[in-house]
Amino acid sequence: MRVQTDLEKYYNKFNEDKRLKTRHGQVEFRTTMHYIHEVVRYLQEKSSEIPEFEKIKILDIGAGTGAYSIPLFEEGYDITAVELVKYNLGILKKKCSDIQAFQGNALKLSRFEDNTFDLCFLFGPMYHLFTEEDQLKALLEAKRVTREGGIIMAAYVMNEYSVITYAFKEGHIMECLKDGRFTPDYRIIPEEKELYHYMRIEDINALNEKAGLKRRKIISADGPSDYIRPVLNSMDDNVFEEYFKYHMAICERQDLIGATSHTVDILEK
Repeated sequence: MRVQTDLEKYYNKFNEDKRLKTRHGQVEFRTTMHYIHEVVRYLQEKSSEIPEFEKIKILDIGAGTGAYSIPLFEEGYDITAVELVKYNLGILKKKCSDIQAFQGNALKLSRFEDNTFDLCFLFGPMYHLFTEEDQLKALLEAKRVTREGGIIMAAYVMNEYSVITYAFKEGHIMECLKDGRFTPDYRIIPEEKELYHYMRIEDINALNEKAGLKRRKIISADGPSDYIRPVLNSMDDNVFEEYFKYHMAICERQDLIGATSHTVDILEK
């Protein structure tokens, strides 16, 4: 009998759908969808020059329970989903039985041929890969299955958000220092038992250079939203919509991205 990994046990309990329906989760979801649609328009504009892009094919690597795959499938896109956690995959298939969905690993996409997809998502895998070697392998696999001129969108969780919230706001700083959880400049030392790997912009830049991928832009998916959850929850709908407009106005500001909770890096092959 196969033993479940700690990551599988975590996602068997963690409700990602519920998180994305919260106010802070909606900021992340709506922002990410905005940029997905922007990328699709960019690819469609190239279709007159590159016939292969006439029908946009999307691969969602680490699709979870289908938070992005399903709405995009319902919009009419050609979606293929890959998910490591069997529990999540079951929920995805139950919600949308028509979608092509497979159990698989971001490090080995051998079921797919080279240059198959126009757009690939890595919206979860990079959170949980603990060595640069594995992170690079995931990027290179996504690159391999993406067509020339196609786009990869990779999401990361950021170092400073975790230091500020867990270490200082939640009062674990002295415990973290005692346990040697930080480098002298407060970079979090990744441990697999913690499940998440936190990044800085320079780490992401180094991965892109090694993978030979060109950045179109990097955006803050949720800005300060995770820091001010109670404030967002207390807003009436009109004020929240104004906050979202504000967030969209600043989410590409490079001076703010490093302290956000989630970034999305938009890369061209």
